[in-house]
Amino acid sequence: MKYRRIVIPQSGGPEALQVVEADLPEPAPGEVRVKVLSAGVLLADVMWQEGKVPGGPKPPFIPGYDLVGVVDRLGDGVSAPGVGQTVAALVQPGGYTQYASLPPEKLVPVPEGLDPAEVVCLTVNYTTGYQIFKRVAKLTPGKRVLVHGAAGGTGSALLDLGKVLGLEMYGTASKPKHDLVASLGATPIDYRDEDFVERIRSLTGDGVDLVVDHIGGAHLKRSFQTLRAGGLLISTASTAQIWGESTTLELLWGLIQLPLWNSLPNKKSAMLFDLVRFNKKNPAWYAQDLKTLMGYLAEGEIKPVIARQMPLVEVRQAQELLLGAKVRGKIVLMCN
Repeated sequence: MKYRRIVIPQSGGPEALQVVEADLPEPAPGEVRVKVLSAGVLLADVMWQEGKVPGGPKPPFIPGYDLVGVVDRLGDGVSAPGVGQTVAALVQPGGYTQYASLPPEKLVPVPEGLDPAEVVCLTVNYTTGYQIFKRVAKLTPGKRVLVHGAAGGTGSALLDLGKVLGLEMYGTASKPKHDLVASLGATPIDYRDEDFVERIRSLTGDGVDLVVDHIGGAHLKRSFQTLRAGGLLISTASTAQIWGESTTLELLWGLIQLPLWNSLPNKKSAMLFDLVRFNKKNPAWYAQDLKTLMGYLAEGEIKPVIARQMPLVEVRQAQELLLGAKVRGKIVLMCN
């Protein structure tokens, strides 16, 4: 039997991705083979492909942070999860494929009846938000949060989740996307025509309790200025490099400043959050938090915003759409 996977043979953007067909291998002893139903598309995928993440995998490799699928076959020595069980996994890399063999401890059971396209929105985007809000910042209802890129996959997830947790949400986005930001219960801010630092001050009086910034570089300093006393800035990525808005040196300087700001006598703090590294240090938390989010999804308390569902073989177009910054919400690859 043949299957398809997406390979990046050498560093590059969407144009470098290749669809490769090969014989489907049996799972190795101690592994579970999963027939992949859905995989998420992230800007972080492109950053890994282009070699802009220190310590990232060397080509060739299969991009993709996450997947949702059905257990297809068990390797020797594995008894659970059972064949036919729907599961989700944080793989990074390896999500852009029709089949994946994984250790069973990476797999989180998915309740029956949930849409695989919606579940894969939880595995990175919503889990990032939940762990930042609850595990790191330990926010309580009524706390103020500013989210940059609020209409994207991660941004919309954080706004949606913030509404459930009773947080006061603010989100930067281009003017045409303000209706989406408002529909998710947040106050939209036009990052192109407004100074978001001044706007936050005028809206809140003294600033916010948390800023989630995935842009990086010089942008971090301005985000830090929106914090009230005791506030926390969390940098999740440095996408400004993708848009050509910051040099590598500027991005590195932005990251270097984060711990320096913690020593200032203003009771504000800053840190870098990486979902994969965070959960390697706290291995029990990922499954717990993803199960909580799947419970929210089953109850209808959250509703992921899906921009497009696209076949696996259209992965180049999917990444190009994401890089064009014109989509609202999450792009999902449907793999089988």
